Amino acid sequence: MTLYPAFLKLSGREVLLVGGGRVAASKLRGLLDAGADVTVIAPSILPDLWQPGVRLIRRRFEPGDVDGYWFVVSASTAEVNRQVSGAARARRIFVNAVDDVDSASVYLGGVVRRGAATVAISTGGRAPALAGLLREALERLLPDDLGDWVTSAERLRARWRAEGVPMEARRPLLLRALDEVYGAREPA
Repeated sequence: MTLYPAFLKLSGREVLLVGGGRVAASKLRGLLDAGADVTVIAPSILPDLWQPGVRLIRRRFEPGDVDGYWFVVSASTAEVNRQVSGAARARRIFVNAVDDVDSASVYLGGVVRRGAATVAISTGGRAPALAGLLREALERLLPDDLGDWVTSAERLRARWRAEGVPMEARRPLLLRALDEVYGAREPA
């Protein structure tokens, strides 16, 4: 199966997190960093999930709980993940079922962030530990100033659009601009 990679704009959007344990807590930070409005549903909720702005509902999951959400993350038991997956599928809502490939319609991967640059690695849910190792390797390889590259590329893109430079001509121009930045630096 070939997956279609994408990045979700969750800022200001309702996201449901099913589960109240440490795995759910590990997913909450990324959702909040993305600006999501998160609701947590679980019979028992660890204090790590008690965050400002997070809505907590202490009870078992019910299929109608997914109504109105843009995205669902299920970090619960295999049985609950299956219930969440079925409810989400019936309503055409994507769900990430943590460590449950068969119940997920979205797989999260290893992520490296440098400013506005984000690199994500996926193994299609089949080998999350490998995705983590690849993320660690990329963190060592990618330059610390990668975020500055985005700033430069954004500025150049605006200029090229205004000048009517065709899209296919922009990549070589960007490469030359980055070469000039690094060529002007003194060797360490």
